[in-house]
Amino acid sequence: MNRMTKWTAVLILFYGFTGPLPAQEVTVLGSQEETLALLNSDNWWVEKKRGQQLDVPYKMIVAISERWRKNAPKLPVAVKKDLFFSSLLPLVLHANNMVQERRDRIQRADAKLVRGEKLSVEEIAQLKELAILLRIASQEQAAGMSGSAEFREVLKEALYRLDVIPAGLVLGQAAYESGYATSRFAVEGNALFGQWTYGGKGLIPEQQRKELGDHRIASFEWPFDSVRGYFLNLSSHPAYEDFRRIRAEFRASGKPLNSIALADGLTKYSERGQEYVDTLKGMIRANNLDIADNAVFRDEPMSFIIGVADQAAAAKMRKDIEEMRKSGEISKVIDRMRLE
Repeated sequence: MNRMTKWTAVLILFYGFTGPLPAQEVTVLGSQEETLALLNSDNWWVEKKRGQQLDVPYKMIVAISERWRKNAPKLPVAVKKDLFFSSLLPLVLHANNMVQERRDRIQRADAKLVRGEKLSVEEIAQLKELAILLRIASQEQAAGMSGSAEFREVLKEALYRLDVIPAGLVLGQAAYESGYATSRFAVEGNALFGQWTYGGKGLIPEQQRKELGDHRIASFEWPFDSVRGYFLNLSSHPAYEDFRRIRAEFRASGKPLNSIALADGLTKYSERGQEYVDTLKGMIRANNLDIADNAVFRDEPMSFIIGVADQAAAAKMRKDIEEMRKSGEISKVIDRMRLE
């Protein structure tokens, strides 16, 4: 996939918008110094805002570069961590916004059924797709669904499975699983959460265990795609039923969701079991990641950040993006983004 096609694809992945395209700001960075200056310019992350609600810039990174893997070990540890968390948090908040929008649609559909109204053909199709996506039903079972009572059962289960995930927990797992985005899997496949895949796709671990079959690490075109895959994994895989149960109990009690409590539901995320959870909770506490649990976006348009190899590549990228604006190519892809 060439660079222009990949930039078009990132808009499909990121931008949840169905109307006319506003003028998107795209910042192209050609050096580590520019990256540091941009991500530190707002001075909003962690201890500086302890005790306050984080209001997060709507800046979305579109790649994890080899340059980051090379330079991150040279940075002071605190700087490396702050850059990682401040780069990833907008992706997490965007995913949570998408989840909430989908939950709102589910609740509206259920309200229609309660009033005795029928779902539209489009609503039924979306419900069946969601049932398959969240592993509520097989394709064959979904195809045979009919009737308000059956639809309501699926909607109820979908609301249980699909819910927001505290941002601090997501940041902690991403840091742990990807080595603050310096792992080979993060750089080569934008893989931030160590998700396994089978069927000959993905990145092969250097020490692949033959007794576990041809398992690989799932790779993604973009960092947000990895975040999205993680959300869907925790929403649907049977291994994370404890996570979903704890989250639902918090919801039912009216308590706010928090990273430390929900981490207890992830003993099956790793073969290390409870030891993994204890390490994860320690990472959340040590980095004060729970401050991100109730973070919100600032009231500003979404913008994108692209890091390239050097200043020459940055100049070419800026020119390419401007040409895409003028040709209208960007505006043609905006309405195709979905959580799926």
